[in-house]
This record gives sequence, structure tokens and C-alpha cells, in this order.
Amino acid sequence: MSDIPSLPPVESASPVQPRPSAWRRPSVIIAAVALALLGWQWAETRSRLADLQEDLARRLTVGDTAAKEARALARQAQENLQDLQGKVGALDAKLSESQGQQVALEAMYQEFSRSRDDRVLAEVEQAVAIAAQQLQLAGNVHAALFALQAADARLGSVDRPQWLPLRKAIAADLDTLKALPQVDSSGIALKLETLIGRLDRLPLAFEAKPRAASVKPDEAAPSWLKSLWADFWAEFSQLLRIERMDRPDPALLAPSNAVFLRENLKLRLMNARLALLSRDGNTFREDVRISREWLERYFDLSNAAAAAAKADLAELQAVPVGVELPTLQSSQVALHALQAKPEQRADVAPAAPAPAANPAPAKKN
Repeated sequence: MSDIPSLPPVESASPVQPRPSAWRRPSVIIAAVALALLGWQWAETRSRLADLQEDLARRLTVGDTAAKEARALARQAQENLQDLQGKVGALDAKLSESQGQQVALEAMYQEFSRSRDDRVLAEVEQAVAIAAQQLQLAGNVHAALFALQAADARLGSVDRPQWLPLRKAIAADLDTLKALPQVDSSGIALKLETLIGRLDRLPLAFEAKPRAASVKPDEAAPSWLKSLWADFWAEFSQLLRIERMDRPDPALLAPSNAVFLRENLKLRLMNARLALLSRDGNTFREDVRISREWLERYFDLSNAAAAAAKADLAELQAVPVGVELPTLQSSQVALHALQAKPEQRADVAPAAPAPAANPAPAKKN
């Protein structure tokens, strides 16, 4: 027991504690826990990273598909846009054309509004001129009345208050024409032409045959002696004639002179017709009077045709040829005064509003 070494003395004030093992140290435990957590975090991170990579790959695949579809839609949209731009261009062209047509129509309407009354006044002027020509050149009162009535009706169809003086002048001329004696120059000329054609068939006085004495039915037949005396007296009366010496007897007119008589009478009637057309009343009445006297003196008025010709000449002699006709100056003066003031002719229609401006073209993407 003696060879056993002695232990150093232990102080009694500080008792010796047992030394813990290395695994039981707090730093080691903390390091192990930290290492375990780090390993778990790394494994979790790797797992999540793998999931993220897989999700990213899937999303990239979906994105590529969507991008392809988007590019296809973009190409289709571009084509549709180009088509729409072409249609818009065509619509712009049609709109420009329609606006040009609208402007032309508005100009035509304004021109029509300005020139409508001018045309009416031109028609009235022509009608008044025709009426004046019919009066001065042909003496046709009926045609002049018809022309003036047509002019007044044309003015009445438009009804402008500023045209009232012209209508008053035309109405005054109409009253003047209606107060004139109505002479049918064409009818009178036709009647003279008919008389000229009938002269060759009218019998002359020396060509007339004596009428046989008519025997009344209640009278008895004459005796033989009376009949003999009547025949003797008829023969004797042919040998003895009593005539006036101051004028020739138409019964003694030679047959060769009958031709000249008829031709001279025709010339008289032709001269009367020329005087009628030239409105020479004195010459017309004188020629008709002489023709009537010749007809009474040299023609057989017991003939119905000759008596009718005499009645026609008597009627023509009373026709008022050569009456002074009006000149329609009041209507012409009023018309010219109205034409000299264009501002009073019509109310010009107001100009239509200007067409809207062309819309701005669509922008190309």
C-alpha cells in the first residue's frame, strides 16, 4: 500500500465538480442544431428550386404558345387593319365625291333660284312681243288677246308682289283690246276668196230668161184669141225697147265684154283682200262698194247664188276694217322697268351650309 503514490491534497474549500463530456457542451449542441437546420434548409431550398424550375419551364412553354398565338392574332389584326384602311380610303373617296356633288347641286339650286324669275320675265317679254307683232303686222286682235292672257297667267303662277305694276299694265292693255271691234281678218279673207271663185258661175243679167207667166189653178184657160194676142205682143216687144241713155243697159252687154267684167270684178275683190291685210279700211270699203254695185247692175239678182253674193258684199262693207290698234306700250315700258331692277325680281334663296370637313384618316399601326 506504501508504493501507491499519494495524491495531492485537496482543498476542502472548493470541492471538485465532475467534468462534462464534449457532446454535452452547449456550443456543440447549438452547432449541431444549426448544422441540422442548415441541411434541412438546403434540402428545402433545393426542392423549392426544383419546383420553381419546373414551374418556370411550364410557364415558359405556355408563354411561348401564347406568344405564337399572339403573333398570329397580331398578323390577323394587321391584315384586318389594312383591309379596314382600304375601306376607309374608299369611303373617304365616296364622301369627297358626294360632297362635290352636294356643292354642285347647291350651286345649281342657287343658280336656279336666281334665274327662275329671269326665265318667267323672259317668257312674259316674248308673249308681249308676240301680241304686239300680231297687232302691228297682222292686225289679229284675237291672237294678241291670247298672248297677253298667257303672259298674265304666267305672272300669276309665280305671284311676286313686286310684279304688280306689270300685271296692272297688262290688264289695262287687255281691257283696251277687248273694247276694240272684233274683226276676223282670216274669215273675211276666206269669204272674199270664196266670192272670187264663185264669180265665174254667177249668171249675167242679159243671160236671164224671161219667166213664163204662171197660170193659177183656179183661173180658166185663156181663149184662142187671147193666146194669139199674147204671142203677137211677145214677138213685137222684142223689136221695140225703151232704155236710159245716161248709163249702159246690162242687157245690151256684149258677150265678149262679159269676160272683162268678171275679171275686173275679181281684181276689185283681190284689191279689197289686200287692203284688208294691210288694214286700209277706206280702200277696202270702196272696193267692196264698187263690187257690190257691179254685181247689182250686171248680174241676175233673181239667181240665188247672185243674191247670196250681194248679201255677202253688203255684210263685208259694214266690217270695221282699219281701226287704229294699240301698241301695248304700257306693258312693254313696265316690263323693261322691272328688268332694269334685278334686285326687285326675286328673293334669292339663302346659301346652304357648307359641307362638313373630311374626317381625319385612321393612323396606321
